[in-house]
Amino acid sequence: MAKLSDRQRSILTFIETFIGENGYPPTIREIGEACSISSTSVVNYNLNKLEREGYLSRDNKVSRGIKLAEENGDTPDGIVRVPVMGRIVASEPAPVPSSDFGYFGSDEIIELTRDVVGTGSNLFALQVQGDSMIDAMIDDGDIIVLQPHHDVRNGDLVAVWLTDKEETTLKRFFQEKDGRIRLQPANPHMQPIYIEDAQTVEVQGRVIAVVRQP
Repeated sequence: MAKLSDRQRSILTFIETFIGENGYPPTIREIGEACSISSTSVVNYNLNKLEREGYLSRDNKVSRGIKLAEENGDTPDGIVRVPVMGRIVASEPAPVPSSDFGYFGSDEIIELTRDVVGTGSNLFALQVQGDSMIDAMIDDGDIIVLQPHHDVRNGDLVAVWLTDKEETTLKRFFQEKDGRIRLQPANPHMQPIYIEDAQTVEVQGRVIAVVRQP
């Protein structure tokens, strides 16, 4: 990782302070004013450098599109630290165990690279129990990495919370023409699950990567 210049460190410190005080990132103009840089192109050059070095990411389509690396779970060397939030069953839907399943209070971290997990943020991981997704190359004990996503498409592999039963499961999601939800296993020996009331199906995340266990 290249050494940062004093100006780049000043910019990074200002961004960290600004976000801490305001809850949102500064604009390029605000960075320039705070760091005594009159040219927005010079600010942009240094932000590009900080992005290449893994200190932040940017969405150039919006004026406040700066996100610090730690907000994405990234470390400065480009490694993404993803919390393992518990377990999920890949079989018949099962009640959520109070002790080892949850989306908060993680006690384990896995480290992956961006080429594995893509550009998503707020990632979390769950350990799989069961063999209903073996034809999707997901075995019992594997760890799946998910991105919170509520707008899913047919065929997406998702972690589902069945609100009326307080149960969870890992399946492929399909919206049937009659309004039912079909949760499809990837195991020829298991039958799909049909949910009559779509309002009881809450997608907690879409699978974006699988970490296979030995």
